[in-house]
Amino acid sequence: MNPLKLYCLNKEFKHQLTNSRARLFRVAFSWSHQSDVADDLVQETMAKAIKYARQLRDKNAMESWLFGIMANCWRDYLRKQKPMDDIDDDLLSHNDTPEQHYERQDIVDLIQNTMSELPIGQRQVLSLVELEGFSYSEVAEILSIPVGTVMSRLSRARKQMAEKLLTQAQAKDHIKTLRRVV
Repeated sequence: MNPLKLYCLNKEFKHQLTNSRARLFRVAFSWSHQSDVADDLVQETMAKAIKYARQLRDKNAMESWLFGIMANCWRDYLRKQKPMDDIDDDLLSHNDTPEQHYERQDIVDLIQNTMSELPIGQRQVLSLVELEGFSYSEVAEILSIPVGTVMSRLSRARKQMAEKLLTQAQAKDHIKTLRRVV
């Protein structure tokens, strides 16, 4: 292969890899709920992607290839240790009022906590489809599972999320009513 053409491919590969970092981090964070673990997971994914770049056959499939690498890295991480939750990872730097920030953060925390209660398989599928917009077939390829499994996990995850969020929302409305009376 022409060295100049190889250089251009490497430059294009590195550019696509750099542009994928934010999406990789979002998904890694949704899986682990820990920014330091998500950083490590993305770093390991990118290192493996660079190491095995010659194995990528279709540059249009690079994103699903990267997410597949990350899913394997995540499985390796889970095998090695039990993840721990650190509730002090939230940054509080907003230009809005404390009340607005509290309400927004309360919703984010509620969704993150509810999502963290899902089984890992459902959490993976839900984050890839709902947060990142991957198709069912892409998720099946990334996680190395059948498309039917993707659909059933997604259905169960959506149902559990809806039930839990509705229950928690009703409980909060009851508490607000009690506060108004007092």
